Amino acid sequence: MKNEIQVFFTALMFYTRIPCPSWVDHSEEYLNKATRYFPLIGWIVGAVASLVIFTGSFIFPPTIVVTLALAASVLLTGAFHEDGFADVCDGFGGGWTTDKILLIMKDSRLGTYGVVGMLLLFALKIFTLAALLRLDLWFCIYALMLAHVGSRFTAVTVMRSHEYAREDATSKVKPLAKKLSISDFLISAIWVIPAFLLFPSLLILGVCIPLFLFKIYLAAYFQKWIGGYTGDCLGAVQQISFVVILLYALAIWRFI
Repeated sequence: MKNEIQVFFTALMFYTRIPCPSWVDHSEEYLNKATRYFPLIGWIVGAVASLVIFTGSFIFPPTIVVTLALAASVLLTGAFHEDGFADVCDGFGGGWTTDKILLIMKDSRLGTYGVVGMLLLFALKIFTLAALLRLDLWFCIYALMLAHVGSRFTAVTVMRSHEYAREDATSKVKPLAKKLSISDFLISAIWVIPAFLLFPSLLILGVCIPLFLFKIYLAAYFQKWIGGYTGDCLGAVQQISFVVILLYALAIWRFI
């Protein structure tokens, strides 16, 4: 039990900016196991963002409310996944060889592709969430929770089905859990089930189809160009999956 608590706090420390006990360290063993709690971290971040939406909806217009909610989630995670998405936009947008792509992604500076990608990404998030909020407060909150949890699990599936990019394996980049056992994968999947149960209709299960297709495409694209995935690639998968879930929820609203 003590080891499991250590693993959870390792996940909390790695994926968020939430303060953790001083005895939590960067053990590679615990970091590899921490992936099992990645979707659970989505529940925590999603709960904070949902609370902002719930309280803010009584005061501000929808666009401002969802912007504040997104700001809260960014502050909570330190823009961890957004940073990965921006790096992928820069790397794959400006690089034409494996070495060049990896080199650009490791650069801390933000390029044109990253800026444009982030602008479009946040525009989709803001306008989609605002549209959902105008339709129904609780449906918007349910969609947001599923987006936070489901998008993180989608990133976990990449870790299970593909290998970490060999060319990047020895680089001095952000620490990353690179090994995912079948037991850790199944445990991470368990955290997603309650997010689907929030919805009154089984139509929401259909979101698995576009998520699977996007995951297959992105993973194959990464495999083709860099021979696997990196931490930045996982961040991009999480961010794109987040938007896919929100768009799907908006599309099926009229049928629920």
